[in-house]
Amino acid sequence: MNVNDTEVAWSILQAHGYQRTNNIREADVVLVMTCSIREGAEQKIWNKLDYLRGLKNKRLANKKATPMKIGILGCMAERLKKKLVEKEKSIDVVVGPDSYRDLPRLLAIVESGETAVNVLLSMEETYADIVPVRLSENRQSAFVSVMRGCDNMCTYCIVPFTRGRERSRPVESIVEEVRHLSGEGVKEVTLLGQNVNSYRDTSVMQHAGFFEDERQTSLAKGFKTVYKTKKGGLRFADLLDRVSQVDPDMRIRFTSPHPKDFPDEVLYLIRDRSNICNSIHLPAQCGSTRVLELMRRGYTREAYCELVSGS
Repeated sequence: MNVNDTEVAWSILQAHGYQRTNNIREADVVLVMTCSIREGAEQKIWNKLDYLRGLKNKRLANKKATPMKIGILGCMAERLKKKLVEKEKSIDVVVGPDSYRDLPRLLAIVESGETAVNVLLSMEETYADIVPVRLSENRQSAFVSVMRGCDNMCTYCIVPFTRGRERSRPVESIVEEVRHLSGEGVKEVTLLGQNVNSYRDTSVMQHAGFFEDERQTSLAKGFKTVYKTKKGGLRFADLLDRVSQVDPDMRIRFTSPHPKDFPDEVLYLIRDRSNICNSIHLPAQCGSTRVLELMRRGYTREAYCELVSGS
């Protein structure tokens, strides 16, 4: 997700006249995309900030040089918020994962000598209209974000609090991006989401006038959820079906799924479509049913093993 978020943020900045440099010592603005899923990931960012602070201080010593601005983007920005600028005075801008559109305005505030922070989470933001600027030199594969956030609230996980609630991009915007990538010669696309197979696009149903469609999300056998099942809209199987038809020669992958959201139609589609890779990243988390219950994962050891054997 961080790679895709970086490409989205850069697309927004590029549209506002910013230029990218591969030499960090030349940069007037350094933005660090962060992750909070593990403590080690955050520690790496603190170490990186020590290095950037040194570069910034050297720049300040040169009265003729443009002062360097440092920004923290993504999940760590969302988790720590204003504590970041209180703990690390070299940070000038803090931007949460739903506020990348605000980057140009925030950087303008920083230019006036103030610290800028926007960590508001959104119930709608998916950046569906933003075409990511591909930064990888590998032109054979690409990531496509199909949804953001997570509703599962596992007891050990911070994602719902740093990425917000689940919301999905419209199917058409995803299909159009995949079609564009196919035209550029990309041979493999990975569909991304914090809980990618809980995807549900209700925008089509709203426009069609039957938002209250009775089709409910069907969970895999032996799985449960503490949340009310969602109704209406196009589900992950529908999305996978549409995307796999864009280019029969393009390989399709997806990550990361939740085991509970693997109804039979998804598995049948993987079986029947030759360009959907026969590879599933299926997190187990633990082999103990008691611990799984404490983690609020919604399944037992036996249900997980049955799903794997049936796949």
